[in-house]
Amino acid sequence: MGGGAATGFLLLVMGNGGIAFAQNLGVPSGVAALVVGSMPLWVAIFGAAFGQRPGRAEFVGLVLGFAGVALLNLGGDMGGGGMAALALLVAPAAWAFGSVWSRRLPMPEGLMTPATQMLSAGVMMMAVSFVLGERMADAVPPRAVVAFVYLVVFGSLVAFSAYGYLLRHARPALATSYAYVNPAVAVLLGVVFAGETLGPLTLGAMSAILVSVMLLARGKR
Repeated sequence: MGGGAATGFLLLVMGNGGIAFAQNLGVPSGVAALVVGSMPLWVAIFGAAFGQRPGRAEFVGLVLGFAGVALLNLGGDMGGGGMAALALLVAPAAWAFGSVWSRRLPMPEGLMTPATQMLSAGVMMMAVSFVLGERMADAVPPRAVVAFVYLVVFGSLVAFSAYGYLLRHARPALATSYAYVNPAVAVLLGVVFAGETLGPLTLGAMSAILVSVMLLARGKR
């Protein structure tokens, strides 16, 4: 298995696939977001194992960012049972290990790296879906098609390609800080499009996340 296929398996099949599997078993999205928010901490652990220890400011930023994500999702129930808990444990660790390991593997040039990862992972995910007996029994509703196109363009072609570039040119702690920002962005979108309000706890959590990203950005280069 080449570097692109191996890291595609870790990042997308075990990482994203593990989160999707857990949510299909009944894990709330807030708990899933909290688990994904732990991924930069796993990156710090694996990075240290490969000899790239985070600096003091980076370490404080990692802990502060995870605390902010935890506050945003305070009160979420686990749900889903033992298999969901196992998937939630493995998913962020697999994504983190794949991210750190990819910096030490021979990878295709340029955008061929994320392309290889996504194509190989797509084939593997189709095989897993077939083994699990998943089928599309009904016609796909238009809203699902729009969501699919959005994820293909912005989630895959734009965001995942940008993440691959950051892994090659930035420190792992900084490249993975998006996991702290995503829940905060989701809250802001809820305010803008769904008329939700921000309470003191939410404002404090988002402030903690903002400070954590600033610390990660100013960490050792």
